[in-house]
Amino acid sequence: MRIDIDRDRLVEMMEDQAEIGAIDGGGLDRLTLTDADREVREWFRDHMEAVGLDVRVDEMGNMFGRRPGTEPDAGTVLLGSHLDSQPHGGIYDGPLGVISALEFVRTLEDEDIQTAHPVEIVNWTNEEGSRFQPAMMSSGVWAGEIPREEAYRTTDDEGKQFVDELERIGYRGDVPAEPQYDYDSYLELHIEQGPSLDEENRDVGIVTGIVGLRWGEVTFRGQANHSGTTPMHYRSDALVAASDVITQVRRIPGTLGERTVATTGVVDVAPSSINIVPAEVRFTVDLRDPVDDVADEAVERVKDEVQAAAAREDVEWEYETRMEAKSVAFADRCVDAVRSAVTTLGYGGKELVSGAGHDATYTARVCDTGMVFAVSEAGKSHTPEEYTSWDDCYKAANTLANAALDLAGDADAGAERNG
Repeated sequence: MRIDIDRDRLVEMMEDQAEIGAIDGGGLDRLTLTDADREVREWFRDHMEAVGLDVRVDEMGNMFGRRPGTEPDAGTVLLGSHLDSQPHGGIYDGPLGVISALEFVRTLEDEDIQTAHPVEIVNWTNEEGSRFQPAMMSSGVWAGEIPREEAYRTTDDEGKQFVDELERIGYRGDVPAEPQYDYDSYLELHIEQGPSLDEENRDVGIVTGIVGLRWGEVTFRGQANHSGTTPMHYRSDALVAASDVITQVRRIPGTLGERTVATTGVVDVAPSSINIVPAEVRFTVDLRDPVDDVADEAVERVKDEVQAAAAREDVEWEYETRMEAKSVAFADRCVDAVRSAVTTLGYGGKELVSGAGHDATYTARVCDTGMVFAVSEAGKSHTPEEYTSWDDCYKAANTLANAALDLAGDADAGAERNG
């Protein structure tokens, strides 16, 4: 059976959410657990309740909306993504998946379709990890991979604790942050955040898995001194050591796998004065590869470079693991459901592995999981310039809806076959 979502309603919902936390020139600044996040959560709750969903909020602020199935013992089919954004991010990253999940349920209601399996939609808290690390924190707690109390103690750059901010916005629910039902499967729609679909003129991405991700923080500790009176051979310069390593972080991927990538995104220098030799430098390292052994090798290569640079510059060093997410291969049945939907709808699809982490990383620990990608024009994401046309949004959302119905089962169609 084929279904078609309401394109105009999808666009209207996307435009409405984009006004909450909007920034000049387009884009979003809707960091998790901020006032803007609270506002979009209230907006989303209202829409879930309006369509008749049973809404619950767990201890991590994850928001679920449940629609019953005709077979009470059947496992639940879960769909969703996240509503938080990066600082100065785009309007599609995350919200498109949440709103497409809601639109699937609305289409079921419009067409009076009863599913055999219960269906739930979800807004995961703090997928981005830009205010509180690690990323995908709350789906990680839900899946039993991250301790709840450890997540609660996490602080932002201002020293505010996650749990305090969760309570401040009124979204520390009393439902345990763990699966409340038996889950059959999970589907997540997301923009690709890469250029391959756009470059190859494909409509939809059929995602087969997610790369392994390693986040680390390097600290070099040298000695502050006067930049004019301290001879070069007396110096213990933390920034020189850091610069050497950061250059190698850029070069290491070329010596490993074809899909290996590495980035230094944050650098903090102290005392950060024009005429003082830097005493301490902290910087982040983001390493990714579809093969976990390659990602682990990249970490070891970075550590080797850190140790060598510290010896050259006579500084102390430390490497702290900030996050580790293993690569994920999605369940064949979920990938097949997405592939079948693409074929049924007559879209041009491409199979690919996600280079970005998603909440699907952790749901795959709980149930069969799959993903749908929408086109990212020029591959831009985490910037106000992020763009996916409404036609491409619609095609991806329509694919999600048909794949989800495949997994959830049309109860009426099943009754007709059995009759």
